[in-house]
Amino acid sequence: MKDASPQLDAAQTADRLPYPALVAEIVRLLDDDSVQVPERLVQPLAGGGSLFVMPAMDSQVAITKLITFTPANAGTPRATIQGDVVVFDIASGARRLVLDGPTVTARRTAAVSLLAAQRLAPNQNGPLLIVGAGVQGRAHLEAFAEGLGITEVVIASRSSASAQALAAQAQRLGLHARVTQDANTALADCPLAVTCTPACGVVLEALPRRDGFIAVVGAFTPMMVELGAGLCRHVAETGAVFVDTADALHEAGDLLQAGLAVGRFATLAAVVRGGLPPSAGPVLFKSCGWAGWDLAAARTALRSGATS
Repeated sequence: MKDASPQLDAAQTADRLPYPALVAEIVRLLDDDSVQVPERLVQPLAGGGSLFVMPAMDSQVAITKLITFTPANAGTPRATIQGDVVVFDIASGARRLVLDGPTVTARRTAAVSLLAAQRLAPNQNGPLLIVGAGVQGRAHLEAFAEGLGITEVVIASRSSASAQALAAQAQRLGLHARVTQDANTALADCPLAVTCTPACGVVLEALPRRDGFIAVVGAFTPMMVELGAGLCRHVAETGAVFVDTADALHEAGDLLQAGLAVGRFATLAAVVRGGLPPSAGPVLFKSCGWAGWDLAAARTALRSGATS
């Protein structure tokens, strides 16, 4: 008998989450008044890790993402993010899917950044600067290549081997790619940039171009940071800052450490629903993560499965 609630591995999960469909589902979710996202539980673990319990639901589906974040695994064969997304049918209570948690996290985060760039970036032509060449770096490379049609990428990473591997992946996608040791200098030539590092310290502090767009995804606690305080304040004063959700009020370490009042910045939902006017200067998009994005991924996976 066919399993009514299949458990998908990383490759199967990725196949169910093509970026165009995932971005479209995120837009639908942001306009869906039935969506509920309780506050996530972040439980510290011995050794510096954390357990995340992230529920979300709409009128038909309920999900919970259960993942561990283990920074000590960075640079080892073990993944820093591990876990699953469990998907339930509300009407019957039956479990419908179990998705690979790290794959969902990577793809939905990149899709959110892509949507923000599509709606907010003053110049979408690239080159794209990627700071951090791990799982999120690769996801953002693939998402921006597919969703914006960029043709050139510049990669900066503290690991030369990781940077070269990501550059090779970019070349396999048909992009021109080069590795840089100086992300700050490269920013002057790149109207698009994403930072997706472990957020253990500032990795980008040069001021962006007037037509610059920076998606900042590594930091998701008040103590984590990727951007210099001066950069954040400069964009807030001369351009526009946006956050993925209102939860960033307590989680956006880059903005909080820059002394900025996060509550005054518009959310991605406001952008999608309200069609805010374009910025006259650079744009910073701060992403902290939200179980609603995982719900959008679950909905995408269910749609993909129904049509496959």
